[in-house]
Amino acid sequence: MDLPIIDNQTFNNQDFTTNLLPKAEYSYCTFVNCNFENSDISNNVFLECEFHDCNFSNVNLKHTTLNDVLFKDCKLVGVNFRDCNDFLMAFSFVDCNLNLSSFSEMTINKTQFSTCKMHQVDLTSTEAKSCHFNNCDLKNALFENSNLEGSDLSSAFNFEIDPSSNHLKSAIFSKDNLFGLLKPFRIKVK
Repeated sequence: MDLPIIDNQTFNNQDFTTNLLPKAEYSYCTFVNCNFENSDISNNVFLECEFHDCNFSNVNLKHTTLNDVLFKDCKLVGVNFRDCNDFLMAFSFVDCNLNLSSFSEMTINKTQFSTCKMHQVDLTSTEAKSCHFNNCDLKNALFENSNLEGSDLSSAFNFEIDPSSNHLKSAIFSKDNLFGLLKPFRIKVK
């Protein structure tokens, strides 16, 4: 199915919970203060788009393409990114709430997470090489068989990552957050 192309438009203060976002290929579009909560934006394409102050909680992203998309100051609680189209997937998150979202079994290499709240985010069996978790709160995030090779977690906090069940080669941690690597072993540090 060929989608109509919507290019270089700005959407302000739209409520897509009552009037659904039209199925289309959105390129170079900006969405500001829009509400997508519990809505269905499946099968859309977003190319080089930006979302600012938007609510995506529990949104349906099935087969949605997110290519070079920026989420800034957005609420993305309970979002299953695994449902997205993985072809050319690339996104970044700045000052976002990603609690209870899932990147499980995905490839999200080089993704930038900056000052994000990521409580109980599922990163199980995720390939997250060379990602940046800059000042991110990873409380109760699930890391199991995750590949974090070359990722920077030096300013991340509240995480528990078991080095024996995750790939951490060349990952970067600070001396202040090493406790998150030792906690699974019940080692006491004084």
